[in-house]
Amino acid sequence: MTGQAQARARHQQKVEELCAAAIRALSGESDLHFRGRRLHRGMRALPLFAPHLHPSLDDDDFGSFRGAADGLALRLAGSDADLHRRLCPQEPVDRLVFELLEQLRVESLAPEDMPGVVRNLRHRFEQWSLAFHHAGLTDSARGVLLYTVAQVCRARVTAQPVLEQIEGVIEHTRAGLAPVLGMHLFGLRRDRGDQAAYAEHALAIARLVGAAVRASDEQDGGTAQRGEGEEDEERAAFSLLMDLEGDDSAAFVTPVAGNSRVLEAAEGGYRVFTTAYDRQVDAATLVRKPLLIEYRERLDRRIAGQGVNLPRLARELKALLAAPTRDGWDAGQEEGHIDGRRLAQLITSPTERRLFRSERQEPVANCLVSFLIDCSGSMKEHIESVAMLIDIFVRALEQAGVSSEILGFTTNTWNGGRAQRDWQRAGRPAHPGRLNEVCHLVFKDADTPWRQARTGIAALLKADLFREGIDGEAVEWACRRMEGRSEERRLLLVVSDGCPMDTATNLANDRHYLDHHLRQIVERREQTGGVAIYGVGVGLDLSPYYGRSQALDLSGSTGNQVFREVLEMLAGRGRR
Repeated sequence: MTGQAQARARHQQKVEELCAAAIRALSGESDLHFRGRRLHRGMRALPLFAPHLHPSLDDDDFGSFRGAADGLALRLAGSDADLHRRLCPQEPVDRLVFELLEQLRVESLAPEDMPGVVRNLRHRFEQWSLAFHHAGLTDSARGVLLYTVAQVCRARVTAQPVLEQIEGVIEHTRAGLAPVLGMHLFGLRRDRGDQAAYAEHALAIARLVGAAVRASDEQDGGTAQRGEGEEDEERAAFSLLMDLEGDDSAAFVTPVAGNSRVLEAAEGGYRVFTTAYDRQVDAATLVRKPLLIEYRERLDRRIAGQGVNLPRLARELKALLAAPTRDGWDAGQEEGHIDGRRLAQLITSPTERRLFRSERQEPVANCLVSFLIDCSGSMKEHIESVAMLIDIFVRALEQAGVSSEILGFTTNTWNGGRAQRDWQRAGRPAHPGRLNEVCHLVFKDADTPWRQARTGIAALLKADLFREGIDGEAVEWACRRMEGRSEERRLLLVVSDGCPMDTATNLANDRHYLDHHLRQIVERREQTGGVAIYGVGVGLDLSPYYGRSQALDLSGSTGNQVFREVLEMLAGRGRR
């Protein structure tokens, strides 16, 4: 099994290297490469752009990867990113459609003297279209609406016909769209060489489609309660398009913390629209037992290859976190405090000098270290390194006699979920505050030894737990957990790769609402004391949020150097 996994990883790497070379050649940019199955420019991850640009090694052929690579190259070479960003609408569905239409525009401009590129692009889009349909994602009204828009717009912009196999699937929906979108569809083809003019038609189509989806949501909400299975089907119908909502490329740049006017103007401070769907859960219960065991074996193999000196790390942690504690007396000393029990020896043995005793001091680590892990979508590519780092730390802390716990935070869904739907049904009141379903995860509690918790820690490797991040509430939750403990010294290490991010909350309030709240929480906790908070940045600087922070590079081998950097931060030699 290990050999198969290694062979698959080598094949994936080879495919990505070939695709990256093709993208560099066609786009003219030399610093493009794949990392974590994501295209990067230097150290920064690029946006996802469109759903059909992300083939799967398990399900797609090499032609699909070449088509996706050509599509990415054309987007980088033929689209003004700043103009696109300025024009991009805020409503999630509108934004998704607008992103897709811009991708279709640049693909329609593929050079005529490169017929191979045109062929690759068409092959990839057709393969994605068939996969979407065969997966049953066109069974819902919303799924088939978005699917039809994608098919009709591409056919119009590129002047290539819709696949014969799906003509019958979209026929009814296409007939309803024709009178509404007709004029704008004509404009897409006419103005495809002018991004700004094209964007006017793309925006109109995106807003019409978004309005139709929202009207459908409100109608569904006002008629009957949907069951959980039906909701899952609706999410599935969006899955290949909604991947764009998880676009977390902004998290790869150093965060620029700003003030939220909404939060500053709110009389009651930070608000939460509803807590009805929030939950705290043991992370191990969210993963099937055989899969959890497989994750643990994978983590153990990764740890075994790092060569970390665990006993030495434990000694350094004990020296750093332990405090001298009185542990009785050592009698029979030649200096120190006079031992009254030995005064008679002055008469019986005048030459005896061991008449003293000294106080015995033992280092005792009356301390709790809590790791709070950002389980937002952008952390998925780093999580194996993070899990390994924390697993080793927890073992070393246990050897040093220090209590530890491992916590995580994410959301139950993308883009607000049931909380956002409740807000929509309430008439969309202004500035509702946090507008998503918070999910707090416990991977290991402070009373459970590492040996008993080791399998549960491996739940960190389950990728679909990672969605969006409400950092401020998570820090407050972790601090409250620590305050209920008896340890005298409490340290909270927040492991994150970016600023707080929740699409629904940011759109309904303003873009700095969540990071402003995070800074408020950290500042208040630092002032009141009781918990020392540290920011451990995965590949970036978290100092805009945490007074004590350290940026770690986990892109390569995680050896002893990374652990030394964390120890320096705890010792007060990290960045402040």
